[in-house]
Formats: sequence, C-alpha cells, structure tokens
Amino acid sequence: MEPLTTFEIITRILYQFIPVWISMLVVFLASISFKRKLGLYGRIFDSPIGIIGYGLVTFWVFTAFYAGFFDLIATHDPLAQLSGMKNKAPGTPLPRPEDGQYVYYLLGGDNLARDVFTRMVKGSAIVLAIAPLATLFGYIVGVTLGLPAGYYGGRLDTILSFMANLILAFPVILLFYLLVTPEIVATGIPSYMAAVFFVFPLIFVTVLLNSRYHVLPKLRNRLIAIFLIIGIWVYLSTISEWGRGTLVDFWPSALDLFNIPGGVLVVFVSVVFVNSPTIFRIIRGLTLDLKSRDYVAAAQTRGESAWYIMLWEILPNARGPLIVDFCLRIGYTTILLGTLGFFGLGLPPESPDWGSTINEGRKLLSVYLHPAITPALALLSLVLGLNLLADGLREESLKD
Repeated sequence: MEPLTTFEIITRILYQFIPVWISMLVVFLASISFKRKLGLYGRIFDSPIGIIGYGLVTFWVFTAFYAGFFDLIATHDPLAQLSGMKNKAPGTPLPRPEDGQYVYYLLGGDNLARDVFTRMVKGSAIVLAIAPLATLFGYIVGVTLGLPAGYYGGRLDTILSFMANLILAFPVILLFYLLVTPEIVATGIPSYMAAVFFVFPLIFVTVLLNSRYHVLPKLRNRLIAIFLIIGIWVYLSTISEWGRGTLVDFWPSALDLFNIPGGVLVVFVSVVFVNSPTIFRIIRGLTLDLKSRDYVAAAQTRGESAWYIMLWEILPNARGPLIVDFCLRIGYTTILLGTLGFFGLGLPPESPDWGSTINEGRKLLSVYLHPAITPALALLSLVLGLNLLADGLREESLKD
C-alpha cells in the first residue's frame, strides 16, 4: 500500500473532523440569526477578529467534546504502539492492518510508534477539560475573596491583599513547578489545598442564593438545602480517594461518585492556586471603582445587604473586563499546562496532552519534525483563538 500524498492527508484529516464542521456550522448559523438577542456574545459576530478567534476556539471545543465523549475523530488508540510505525512520516500505511483498523497514520508516528494525529486530538480533550474549569475555580476563589476586600476595605483588605501579594511575589513557573514535584505531592499538600479550594464554590453559591432570595425565606431555604446536599456530596467525592492519604478517606466508596486521577488533581489545584491571587486583585480593583457608583448608593438606600450589592449590583457591572480576562486566562493556563507537560510533571508520562507530546517529540526534532510540530501548532492555534476572542470581546464591551 502506497503512502498518502499531501493532498490526500489533508482531505482525510478534514473528513475526520466532519462532526466538528457540522457542529460549528449549526452554532454559527444559530448565533448569527439571533445575535441581536444574545447581548455581548452576539456582538462577537460584528467583529472580524472576534469571529476568527471564536471559530478557532469552537473548533477545539467540539474536537475535545467528540474525541473525549464519543471517540468519533481519533483513528487509533492514543496509547497503542504498532509494530513498524516508529517515527514514520505522515500518511504512512500500517504494515499489517487488522480488520476494521484505520490503515494510515495520518500525521505519522512518534518515537514509541503511536499515532500523532490521535494523540493531538485526544490531547485537546485533556487540555480543555482542565484549563477552563481550573480558570473558573480560580475566578470563584478570586470573586469570593476580592469582592469583600474591595467593598469593606480596612483590615480585611490589608490581610487578603498581603496574602495575594505574597503568592504573586514568587515566580509563577517556579511556584507551579514546585507544587507538582513528587516530593511535594508525597506530603499530601496538594490534596489538602484541594479540600480548601473546592469549598469556595459551596460558599459562593450559598451566599449567592441567600442574597438573591432573602425576601423569600421558604424558597431560599429549600434551594440552599438542595444545593448543599448535592454540592457536599460532589465535594467529598472530588477530594476523596481511598489510599491517597487525605483527611477524607473516611468517605464510603459506595457513595463516591468519581475519582479524579492524582496527577490531574495536582495540576488542577496548582493552576487554581497560581491564578487566584491575580484574579483577586482584578476583582478588588473593580470593586473599589464600582462601589462609589450611583446604583450602589441606590441599593444601599433601599436597605439591601452588603452581599446583595456585591453580587447583584457590582459584579454584573464588572462583567465586561472579567469576561475578557477569563478568555485570556484560559490561554495562559493552557500554556502553563503545556509547560508542565513539557517538563514531564503532573500528568502521567503516557498522557497525550500537548505539553508531554511536544516534550517527547523534541528529542528527535532535528530528524523528525512531525511529532513535536503537530501538538505545538494545536497549542498555538487554541491560544491564538482565545487571544483573538478576548480582543473581539474587549472591542465590543467598550461600546457599551
């Protein structure tokens, strides 16, 4: 069987992404049709830069979705090592394909004879499972601490700002590196940090519901009770795992909804820890600026509680800068994850995440380009898309 030509490789790759193209087309058509009713999101389609960035981001989001949940795009097992395919060029056919097996390595094989195309696709699922969620958790921590620090000021602001500055004074990459080293992980510190950080969503949503429905106590109590029952169950399932040596190993395995792999948990907690102080400072600065506005004074005159004013008056009016920063921060987090994978820390060595794949491919970069270039271009395109999307959102938010 002859190797594929460049045109045939491109054609076959485009064909593998058909579910992604269809999903993007549906989303774009629906969004453009109703863009005047979709607020800031709809105005993205008035910005050429925003459209390009949104297109790149949605491409990788749908790729991660279909690769992670339905296995529709990948052509092989990302961990499978096929005889005779070590460092093979893109478009190389399998020497002895089995029945039903895809007969080509579309983007070649790596130094362990694994399919580069499949590892790129599967790597997107890992990156997009960690980066946005870790950034969101960082925002929950930053908002929960930054709002009262900026609103109340005084000693609370001084203490929280000092702690944030203390963390920010440490080099980010070195701090990130230290948190995921095996020696630190062995002490159980990341697990205890997870137990602290994962409490913040419970606190945030509880305060949010209480401040919104405080005039309807029966409805408020019912909503908070339902949320806390489910939330605490998910919380204990998240931070517990038998044999990890954490403080919550008492949680019965029969009630454990899921187990997060140790490496993923460490990376997740490290990203939240590194991002939270910066987000705290952004939220605090915005709160200091917005708390003197007329609508805040009007809410105080009506007798609204402090948390109602912070969550339902100040925070919504800070959404423009926060949405832009959120998009940019996902890009920064993606780069951090790539850097961590490049150093071989955090995630398992066989993980197809882009950083680990780049690290493995660089060892033979002078001879074989494709194992390292493919995930590097994937990482570049996702971060570029997030940056362009943030620029488009910034342009449109300034028109408010």
